[in-house]
Amino acid sequence: MAQTSHIKRRGSTYYAQVAVPLDLQPIMNRKTMDRSLRTKDPREAKRLVRPVLDEWDRLFDEAHRQAAIAIGLRRPLSVAQIAMRDYKSQIAFDAEIRETDHRYAQMGVDYDEARRFRDGYSGLLSDDQLDEIVGARVSRHMAALGQRSPKGSAEWRTIAQALCASTYEARTRQDERDGGDFSGTPTHPILINAEPEPEAPKAGEGIIELYDRYARENAKGISQDTLTQARRDVKLFADTAGGIPASKIDKKSVRDWKALLMDYPVKAAEITAFRGMTMKQIIKANVAIKKPAITDRTVNRYLSSLGAFCDWLAHNEYLDRNPVDGFSQKIDKTKRSQKPFSVDQMNTLFASPLFTGCRNDDDWHEPGNYQIRDHRYWLPLIMLYSGARPAEIAQLHVEDVREHHGSWIIHITTEGDGGKSTKTKGSMRVVPIHPELVAVGFVAYCEAMKARGETRLFPDAKRNQRGQMVADFSRDFGRYLTRIAVKVGRGLSLYSFRHGFVDALRRAEYLDEQFGFLIGHKAHSMTEQYGTLPQGMLRQRVEMIETVTYPGLELKHLCHSAS
Repeated sequence: MAQTSHIKRRGSTYYAQVAVPLDLQPIMNRKTMDRSLRTKDPREAKRLVRPVLDEWDRLFDEAHRQAAIAIGLRRPLSVAQIAMRDYKSQIAFDAEIRETDHRYAQMGVDYDEARRFRDGYSGLLSDDQLDEIVGARVSRHMAALGQRSPKGSAEWRTIAQALCASTYEARTRQDERDGGDFSGTPTHPILINAEPEPEAPKAGEGIIELYDRYARENAKGISQDTLTQARRDVKLFADTAGGIPASKIDKKSVRDWKALLMDYPVKAAEITAFRGMTMKQIIKANVAIKKPAITDRTVNRYLSSLGAFCDWLAHNEYLDRNPVDGFSQKIDKTKRSQKPFSVDQMNTLFASPLFTGCRNDDDWHEPGNYQIRDHRYWLPLIMLYSGARPAEIAQLHVEDVREHHGSWIIHITTEGDGGKSTKTKGSMRVVPIHPELVAVGFVAYCEAMKARGETRLFPDAKRNQRGQMVADFSRDFGRYLTRIAVKVGRGLSLYSFRHGFVDALRRAEYLDEQFGFLIGHKAHSMTEQYGTLPQGMLRQRVEMIETVTYPGLELKHLCHSAS
């Protein structure tokens, strides 16, 4: 069975493992974080790993914050800014010593030493000579930038020469001050041209700090899964922007981030070679690895996550306006990334090993006598005849399926224990159970789970390490479609059933605005502000569901009681 990227097995026991960010490795003195999950069950390991990863994320966030305070570095600085910071540090030290030791001015400047620094920035010293006089400072600054360039590399020499320039200028100011002249300013071009450093955020006004407040308020009732995903997106922006205050997010920072997104590789967080790297480092490394870049739709998802947060920032007067507005990629809506299944494709799928018999519980891609009857079997069928989202179905409790006024229904709700969630508040709804689902044994399955004393309808359906319900199965299902020759390229997935359900209602001559509530789409209108009853009473919903047909689809071989 495939393991998630942050779960490793040692012997028979599973461990959580994550790479320490490159810039924190010198501070934390380790390259990876490891912890035993104390289980030999891979499914249990997937459940246990999530809180461990969340804990480590918080640890890294705090380490970044403390490191920023300790060295005064809130974002990656240019070489010129590094040199200016170093110069100011030396000037401040000089002033402090003069106040505490009146003999200091009589000691004078070591001119031979000063000349060595001058030769250093002029390119007249060897790597070993540079390392002797500024090597330790170069290493410290490169670690803060998350760089690991070896001594003698172009990056190393550039910073070394810049620090020689800052030190020579500091020695010159010291000599001037010894003579009573305290008016001197830098003359070296690298210091003259250094841009001012960005303002550091005040306590409580950092991007992630305010995002967490936005998520707690959650005025729009966004699902926890969506908020968690959006936090990762916003954190990627925050890390790339370098710790600027939320109030300093502007068009330029969004534009620069979008430019990076256009080259950002698919599933970068899951690729071992990219672990611990910054976004810019990942893109640079990908030149050799050649992973495809994310699609325009995915770029828009990242921008949407940041944009929703910036809406909140503007509403709460941290920003004057939303700087993300206008940056979304234009998408050709006539070219849908998701397509419904054809009837022939569905007949092939429902005659495949997942539905008719496979080799064993782990190897459900090959034919055999083992019968799969968990969420992997039922999710496609329920989506086909309800249009519900995979996560909405997977999190159902046994009590969410019941008979009501003579009709069997599925109640999609956040009520009950177990951390259930919906995409939005408008996604909570009642969906009648289609007669075909009754015929293939779904109600019988529900009754059997109730008799077993189960709370959840699909107890084996799990969240992944990111908290996304049945995301692993959704991914595996797409691969399964390819293996059974139903899918070639992109376009088909679990969500294709939801698209097919919508088309079935359209074939029945319903307009989109007539059935949107049935699939959890909330259309905002003035009318909805009146009255108290929900749209679409049960009788109307039953009538809609019963019009859903797929002419030519063969499911008779599945018509048996749930086991």
